[in-house]
Amino acid sequence: MFDFGIKDIIDIFLVALILYYIYRLMKESRSLNVFIGIIVFVLVWLFVSQVLEMRLLGAILDKLVSVGVIGIIVLFQEEIRRFLYSLGAHQRFRAFARFFVSSKEKVVDKETIMPIVMACIDLSRGKVGALIVIERGIRLDDIVDTGDVIDARINQRLIENIFFKNSPLHDGAMIIVGKRIRAAGCILPVSHSHDIPKELGLRHRAALGISQDSDSIAIVVSEETGGISVAINGEFQLRLSAEKLENILSKEMNL
Repeated sequence: MFDFGIKDIIDIFLVALILYYIYRLMKESRSLNVFIGIIVFVLVWLFVSQVLEMRLLGAILDKLVSVGVIGIIVLFQEEIRRFLYSLGAHQRFRAFARFFVSSKEKVVDKETIMPIVMACIDLSRGKVGALIVIERGIRLDDIVDTGDVIDARINQRLIENIFFKNSPLHDGAMIIVGKRIRAAGCILPVSHSHDIPKELGLRHRAALGISQDSDSIAIVVSEETGGISVAINGEFQLRLSAEKLENILSKEMNL
């Protein structure tokens, strides 16, 4: 007699949940057809080896599966990294981790936040494009290496001069670490999400990309509209006022 208990229900639920998250990641990265092909292959493998019990064909498929796992890891390394990061970045998991990992709270004062806010407001009024990334828990050394190291105290005029239209660093991203401007003219990973509104340009895609790959805060000033946006954890907050921007930075930078 087949026993079906609460443990089996939990087992099926967890497998369905994992498949759902993998499906969503594959859909966002435009690899859905590959994912469906893998699922079909796994079903055929299970049917041949478990149901039909074909030893020779089953052995061949077993070898392909064992080698294919390595190929899948290489092929989908970006999606796997994003999936693991999304797990670690989830608020409940981070709260759970605090019980085991002791970390000093980073308190950011108004003297650090206000120059960023005021610079964004002035750039917005002049419709000067800007992209500012604020590092938090995950280090951005690889991103810093793509630009020019500045290592200067956060200053409103310096931020505005870097993003001035004739500046050689105008098109890249500025990286802020702690209370200092670490680098400018940096290259960011671009998000390929289809959920980004069409009116948002390459700066917004880059901001969303870095917020998906890390826990950083990405501030965008649109060159076309002058609108201020913030990308955090792969989500945008658009058309921000000075007060709203200050509130977001005060909250997120002190986490």
